[in-house]
Amino acid sequence: MPITVGQDSAKARKTLTVGDQSVAYYSISAAEAAGLGDFSKLPAALKVVLENMLRFEDGKTVTTDDIKAFAAWAQDGGKSTREIAYRPARVLMQDFTGVPAVVDLAAMRDGIKALGGDPQKINPLNPVDLVIDHSVMIDEFGNPRAFQMNVDREYERNLERYTFLKWGQKAFNNFRVVPPGTGICHQVNLEYLAQTVWTDTDQNGEEVAYPDTLVGTDSHTTMVNGAAVLGWGVGGIEAEAAMLGQPISMLIPEVVGFKLTGKMIEGTTGTDLVLKVVEMLREKGVVSKFVEFYGDGLDNLPLADRATIANMAPEYGATCGFFPIDQETLRYLEMTGRAKDRIALVEQYAKDNCMWRDGSYDPVYTDTLELDMGTIVPAISGPKRPQDYIALDKAASAFGDYIKGVREGKDASPKEEIRWEGEGGQPEPQDIPGDEGHHERGYAQVGDDKFQMHDGSIVIASITSCTNTSNPYVMIGAGLVARKARERGLTRKPWVKTSLAPGSQVVSAYLEAAELQEDLDAIGFNLVGYGCTTCIGNSGPLAPEISKCISDNDLIATSVLSGNRNFEGRISPDVRANYLASPPLVVAYALVGDMNIDITTESLGTDKDGNDVYLKDIWPSSKEIADLVERTVTRESFQEKYADVFKGDEKWREVETTDAQTYDWPPTSTYVQNPPYFQDMDPEPGTITNIENAGILALLGDMITTDHISPAGSFKESTPAGQYLVERQVPVREFNSYGSRRGNHEVMMRGTFANIRIKNEMLDGVEGGYTKGPDGEQTSIFDAAMAYQEAGKPLVIFGGEQYGAGSSRDWAAKGTALLGVKAVIAESFERIHRSNLVGMGVIPFEFTGGETRKSLKLTGDESVSITGLDDVKPGQDTPCTITYADGSTKEITLKCRIDTGIEREYVEHGGVLHYVLRNLAKAA
Repeated sequence: MPITVGQDSAKARKTLTVGDQSVAYYSISAAEAAGLGDFSKLPAALKVVLENMLRFEDGKTVTTDDIKAFAAWAQDGGKSTREIAYRPARVLMQDFTGVPAVVDLAAMRDGIKALGGDPQKINPLNPVDLVIDHSVMIDEFGNPRAFQMNVDREYERNLERYTFLKWGQKAFNNFRVVPPGTGICHQVNLEYLAQTVWTDTDQNGEEVAYPDTLVGTDSHTTMVNGAAVLGWGVGGIEAEAAMLGQPISMLIPEVVGFKLTGKMIEGTTGTDLVLKVVEMLREKGVVSKFVEFYGDGLDNLPLADRATIANMAPEYGATCGFFPIDQETLRYLEMTGRAKDRIALVEQYAKDNCMWRDGSYDPVYTDTLELDMGTIVPAISGPKRPQDYIALDKAASAFGDYIKGVREGKDASPKEEIRWEGEGGQPEPQDIPGDEGHHERGYAQVGDDKFQMHDGSIVIASITSCTNTSNPYVMIGAGLVARKARERGLTRKPWVKTSLAPGSQVVSAYLEAAELQEDLDAIGFNLVGYGCTTCIGNSGPLAPEISKCISDNDLIATSVLSGNRNFEGRISPDVRANYLASPPLVVAYALVGDMNIDITTESLGTDKDGNDVYLKDIWPSSKEIADLVERTVTRESFQEKYADVFKGDEKWREVETTDAQTYDWPPTSTYVQNPPYFQDMDPEPGTITNIENAGILALLGDMITTDHISPAGSFKESTPAGQYLVERQVPVREFNSYGSRRGNHEVMMRGTFANIRIKNEMLDGVEGGYTKGPDGEQTSIFDAAMAYQEAGKPLVIFGGEQYGAGSSRDWAAKGTALLGVKAVIAESFERIHRSNLVGMGVIPFEFTGGETRKSLKLTGDESVSITGLDDVKPGQDTPCTITYADGSTKEITLKCRIDTGIEREYVEHGGVLHYVLRNLAKAA
């Protein structure tokens, strides 16, 4: 389908000739010559957005004043209050967030039919790629059968979902599915889908070149910014609107410049660099801002390291972390198999359209900070947040401090009441670094291996996630650590569940070419699948004996993973402390199996002759790594592995589905159900109404993540979601995960605010999805919400700072809305979740005047009224009355975080999808 460019854009339209190619493009220099302003000092990231304005200028959605505002941005210190309508070129999805998006599209076809419209109007207008990567779970590990057995179980668990997605691929135009077992969406995007400069025909049949841009239904869509492709994560709700032709309403963003100087020193990795960057930018505060990396340090930074930094933009809170086009971008496009004429176009386009980075690149930024890469040291982050940076030589002592704090801050069971595994009863106390009497211990036996476990036992060591497995330097490094460890006779500890889940098949190709996979296999890092696995919570079950030992003895078990997230309750229900590390360090930690050991100075084990082996003995040099990367990571391997990327394996080709325009919702399906959003929908929108005497569903603290609100991992039979499935005769073994059941609103409503580590401050010391019901008694959040709905009482949620941090999961907003929550009141919001709440018709409010839930002394027994909403303006202050249980009241002022005019319209309609559906139904 051709792109539709603006009718008033001719003044900036020029022709670019590269070899025998001749294409139109929208020239920033031509816009300057036409008197629209001086754009020379804009950061490259903003020039991409400016080009978007030039291309779509139509005098209505995008105006000349919108374009001039970019020149004013540079003059006004990198700030603007201008609202713009931005149109990304394409949309990227993964299956956890993609399935509910396709469910919504299918439901919209039913909805538009009910309103008298044509179901065929519900089609993506922009290209959409959905990569199935979130479903594989690590049931089998540490043996050659692991990959095939996990794939087989994946299809057993998810056949209903895959049948539905295959129907969607047939039913919708502009929609492609990358089958299971191919790779992680962000890595597939970086290595294959992304083009840096895109080309398409416009409505007049002319070929147009423009920057490759996208939004994705996963927060780590930002990874592709490492290749100068401007993209960021949005909720599925916003992505659906974008694919249906709705522009993204946004303010011209602030851009923070991050200057990199120097170069990495021997023994450090790109992971060590990104963990320091995350710490620095979180401290700086870059929520809702672009970050652009610049400086002569980029000359020493491979694109794989850039992609690692760009990937973790959600962890440092930015909308994106952008790297401009330069010589390294071209080298990467060449290496990964992009067409020669496309690479030539990228270079010429960037140079002609003022987007090329060289030594003279010196734009204006809103603010800046700087890092000398020569100061980076090996590091990890944890145990709960990516920004909790710890230099590796301080890791053991920091863990000891963490354990001491946990043990002193909770009511631990008396030692004599602890049930110990194994023979002989309670063992004699042993000296463990940092112990100080706070460690619980127990014995477990798995097969012939009997071992003691204690606080800090590492039970999961996983090389996983697009963040690092996209980087051949750290993957080859991990393989070399495994080789050297194997040569010295070291292997993983028996209680450590080890796994290797690369982000693409190319990784396996170069590990095998380097003959390193055999070494990784030998110490337990066998291939378990191509997908997100541990990073998304699909770590699979631990051995029952280990799980029981952890539970019986209240152990604080740990995981070490090469991922991007380590939030509470995310990785495994058995693991309470999670650490992010480079793949080589994941291998090293698997060898010692204990976070209490300082791996920088203490022995990792003994060799065949009884000699101590230290980390320095098995750590490869930068030259060793670079030489192997140069020899094994080839253009041909990328071209071979991506030749049939949409074809899939035999299992995928055997999945059968129908050709119907609308979906025949199976009534007995527990995976895919027709959601209630559009049922009995009025053809006309309503109005925003005041919130009167709302009950409080939960009082939540700081850094409540979307994992807390809508967990992705496994759940137990005793939970509301588990009970729902049991009532439908689904055995516990087939529960799968919340993430895999996002196509069923009944499961997801019951899983909202159901993270096992969430703490509702209305209850004293209780973890999990509980609250007070209308009768004041403790009950599940779901049951309380249903009781409030039956009583006709609206609900609100209170939170602290950075509410909604983490993943761009739309179900965190959808579940909130379906529970009957009308408003979320917090000290601050993360960007994506705030947008998702608005997209579901839930209004976000922020405290003003220094008020917080704590200063208001809320207990959850109050009622809340918010007025002035019938004519509320974006960003307006609104009055709120809190009525306490004793009848006293307090008046406070809240800031309404409906940020733009179009967002107000979304809320009036009940959500962005309702807005789009009504407009499509009315269109001729």
